[in-house]
Amino acid sequence: MVGVTVDNRPPAGFDGTQKAVLVSRVGGVWVDDLHLDKPLLDLEVYGPDKTAAHTVALAARACVLELIGTRYGTAVVTDVDEADGPRWLPDYNRPAGNRYLATLRLSIRPA
Repeated sequence: MVGVTVDNRPPAGFDGTQKAVLVSRVGGVWVDDLHLDKPLLDLEVYGPDKTAAHTVALAARACVLELIGTRYGTAVVTDVDEADGPRWLPDYNRPAGNRYLATLRLSIRPA
């Protein structure tokens, strides 16, 4: 992911043609009895052309799929599964941009 901006908001001056992955929690559930968080994450992936955006989308997806077993503070990612994508989805607010969208579900438990 060298040369790719990864954040939850676009960088200053962003027009959709830069290589970027915008990560957003878009839903999911907390299963109280199991102490399990199952967030849905959207990866909005941009690039200078459709091929580059697709390449970055596949790389971002692979990075998330590799999170199983990763610990963050007092939490561990126990599972990752793809809910949808990557799929081409033009961004009408950034007509020069090339965008793919993927949705992934994580399972996170206390470590």
